[in-house]
Amino acid sequence: MSSLPSSALPTRRQSFSVVFAIELWERFGYYGMQAVLTLYLVQRLGLSDVAANVMIAAFVGLTYITPVLGGYAGDRILGPRRTMLMGAFALIFGYAALALADQHRPLLFFAMALISAGNGLFKPNAANLVRRIYEGDDAALDAAFTIYYMSVNVGSTVSMLITPLLQDRYGPASAFLTCSGGLVVGLLYYFWRRQWIHHAGSALDQGPFQMRPFLIVLGGFVLTVLVLTGIIASPGIARLCVWAASIAIVILWGRLYFRSGTQARPGLRLTFLLCLESMAYLIFYQQMMTSLTLFALRAVDGDLRIGGVTLVHLSAGQFQALNPIWIMLASPVLAALYNRLAAQGRDLSLAHKMVLGFGLVTLGFFIWWIAASHTQDLVSAWVMVLGYGLISIAELLTMALGLAIIARYTAAESSGFMMGSLYLVWGIAMYVGSLVANFAASTGEPASGAAAAALYVPLFRDLFIAGLILTGLLVCLLPLAKRWDREHMAAMGASAIPGVPPAMPLEVED
Repeated sequence: MSSLPSSALPTRRQSFSVVFAIELWERFGYYGMQAVLTLYLVQRLGLSDVAANVMIAAFVGLTYITPVLGGYAGDRILGPRRTMLMGAFALIFGYAALALADQHRPLLFFAMALISAGNGLFKPNAANLVRRIYEGDDAALDAAFTIYYMSVNVGSTVSMLITPLLQDRYGPASAFLTCSGGLVVGLLYYFWRRQWIHHAGSALDQGPFQMRPFLIVLGGFVLTVLVLTGIIASPGIARLCVWAASIAIVILWGRLYFRSGTQARPGLRLTFLLCLESMAYLIFYQQMMTSLTLFALRAVDGDLRIGGVTLVHLSAGQFQALNPIWIMLASPVLAALYNRLAAQGRDLSLAHKMVLGFGLVTLGFFIWWIAASHTQDLVSAWVMVLGYGLISIAELLTMALGLAIIARYTAAESSGFMMGSLYLVWGIAMYVGSLVANFAASTGEPASGAAAAALYVPLFRDLFIAGLILTGLLVCLLPLAKRWDREHMAAMGASAIPGVPPAMPLEVED
């Protein structure tokens, strides 16, 4: 514990401001990179749509899986604060290496692996610090996490608007170096105000720095980067890893279920069901980074007009910023709606929210399908605004429920494992979603205008049909989910179920 007198200890707000700032700048870097990565691979490096989507599939999938390892390192070996800092430095060098990859092509796979592994060290431990700062005060913790998640959307919105503009005007190196520079700003603020955060963290953070645990984590990190470099470079190995992860999660979930007592099993059944439903949403979500970005590049008019007056022009990469903008606009509206329904005794269950989410996803891809089918030239930018709005609100009703699902239906002793496994299934879904985008992959010289839009018609139609089928299936599963919920409440006792906020916005990273 800190040796400072209580009067000299920083306030919780001061401690939180440090984590908030570095998280905002970290998300600035990651989402800025995401906004231009697909375009960089296709336009600058000359990769085919198929090759770019396959590479992104491996990269994004691994980025969702590595936080499981980073969380373990922070909890058991080095401490969350020090592990978070190690991840931040890794990301700085990862974005900088990506800026040099078009001159030194072998750097590409290494840079992506460095970013993926760095994210794994940073992401779970930054959130862990927030929890530790407000430990014992649930109301303040809920408020802090709401602001914390808002930082994700603020950072991503700004960077997704800036980096595509920089890439178009000054080349991709300027965009990636801006991502790296954003994290440098976050770290400078951290070291300026480090006395505010010095007392936070676990017992591993409080003691004097020890070289042995640092070298253990560093060695594991270097090994992870080398392994990830090979996986990203080899589509065959990436595919085998996804199959292995899928088999592993089935075995681990089965083992957890059969080792749990009868009281815990109804909640676990419902947890598995809802986690798989959120996983299915991510296949649609991943189109934003892949097929929808290339659709915007080749078939969408970037001018947002009203009555012939152009309000703003958005480049292909900048359209991705519509996602966090819609998240910020819709979050308070949904929160108010949830509170009103709860006050009237008509609170929606998590399963009902999933159904609504998939209904919105289905409507979004229906709009894209119709627009791509009937355009005579370029698709209106307003189609993208409306489509992004629907799937972003769907995100709040599906993926953003991950924490609530685990907290509500999983026993405390297995909640950590289930949260890690949730990220694992999300990683698998992101991989699959990127491969699904290949159904609209351009071969040869890419077309433009109506000809390019026609290329995406089968993909958007099939995603609409898949969404329709999934929505119907989820409706059919509602009685089963309701029964398992009743069995869980009867087994655990209503008083044992913690009050969980209906939903908070999370980035896929989240």
